Amino acid sequence: MIYKIANIGISLAALSLVTFSSLAIAEQQEVIKLATTTSTENSGLLSAILPTFEQESGYKVQVIATGTGQALKLASQGDVDVVMTHAPDAEAKFVADGFGVQPRGIMENDFVLLGPKDDPAGLHTAQSVIAAFKKIAAKPSGFISRGDNSGTHMKELAIWQQAQVKPDFVGYTAVGQGMGKTLLMANELQAYTLADRGTFVAYKAKLDISISFQGGAELANPYQIILINPEMYPELNHAGAQALSDWLISPKTQQMINEFSVQGEQLFKATYQQ
Repeated sequence: MIYKIANIGISLAALSLVTFSSLAIAEQQEVIKLATTTSTENSGLLSAILPTFEQESGYKVQVIATGTGQALKLASQGDVDVVMTHAPDAEAKFVADGFGVQPRGIMENDFVLLGPKDDPAGLHTAQSVIAAFKKIAAKPSGFISRGDNSGTHMKELAIWQQAQVKPDFVGYTAVGQGMGKTLLMANELQAYTLADRGTFVAYKAKLDISISFQGGAELANPYQIILINPEMYPELNHAGAQALSDWLISPKTQQMINEFSVQGEQLFKATYQQ
C-alpha cells in the first residue's frame, strides 16, 4: 500500500513537472524579442502600433532599443528573434554574412542637421549636406555625435568621409548615447547634431535648436525589418518573428505608419513594395 502511494506521488510530481515545463515553453514562445534603433522607440512609433499587433496575434513584443550596430550584433549572436534598423550598408553585410534573411523595407523618413537658431556656421546657405558639414568643421562649431555605432552615427561618419573632414576638430564631441539624449545634450550646449526627423519632431517641444539644413538624397533614412536565419539559430521564435514582419508590411499597418504623427507632423512614410 505504501509502495502504491509512493508511486502515485512520484507520478503526480512528474506530471506537474511536465505541465510546468510545457507552460514555460508556451510562455517563452509568446514573446518576440525585437532589437531596433532608438529612433523607432524615442519617436513613439512602436508604442503607437505594437499594442495592435499584440492584441491581434497573441504575441508579446519585447523591444530592445539600441543603436543599429548593437542591434545587428545582438541579432548575429542569436540573442533576439528579429531586427529592425536603418543602416543599409550594415544590413546588407548582415544578410550577406548569413545572419539575416528576408529583409523588407517598411518605411522611411530623413535625417536633418540641427543647430542653434542663430546658425553661427551659416549652414542655411550650404548647397548640400556635405558642404554644411565642411562649414561646421571650418568654423569650428560645436557638434554632438551619437558616437554609438548607430545608424545615425554611421550616416554621420559617411558624410564626414564624403566631406573629407576628420571629425576630431575642436568642438566635436561623441557622447555614446541614443537619439533622445543626444538631442538634449546638443540643446544644452547649443551645438549642431545630426538626427532622424522622427525623433526630432517627437522632442521638438523640449528643444531650443532648429533645423539648420535638410533635403537631398544623402539624408534619406530607410528602415528594414530582417528575420534571423533559422538555420543558424533554430531555437529562436521564428514563427513570431515572421508574424511580426508580415504584419508590418500589411496594408493596414502601412496605413498606421503613415498616419502616425506628433504635433500634427507625419514622422514616417510607409514604403513596403512587393
